[in-house]
Amino acid sequence: MKPVSSPAVPSALFVCVHNAGRSQMAAAFLAHLGRGRVEVRSAGSAPADTVNPAVVEAMNEVGIDISAEVPKVLTTEAVQASDVVITMGCGDACPYFPGKRYLDWKLDDPAGHGVDAVRPIRDRIEQHVRGLLAELGIEAAA
Repeated sequence: MKPVSSPAVPSALFVCVHNAGRSQMAAAFLAHLGRGRVEVRSAGSAPADTVNPAVVEAMNEVGIDISAEVPKVLTTEAVQASDVVITMGCGDACPYFPGKRYLDWKLDDPAGHGVDAVRPIRDRIEQHVRGLLAELGIEAAA
């Protein structure tokens, strides 16, 4: 008898220029709210050395610790391995592959801003991530 295979886990890649703010928050929200039912990646076309401290603080306020995250460089392999690629201001730096699903979320860049300016960006990202989970047919964690 052939074993029953489980459905493939969808995967998402969040891309912004520095991978230090928006894409880090989005990846953290998707991992947290998706509770392991989505494979999550994030990367940047020109990654920074560290994640923006105001972003780390803003995420801590909602109970998500991203202090150990490190910005990663965008690779062709990461794009190819993802079902959906969500860009956030990386412009033409993101490789395009026919047949991939691309979304572009228009969000302010938190670079150079304090936590007060990051909070509304964080909250918009959470709304976008909840919408993405709904599109994928995955119920978000409470």
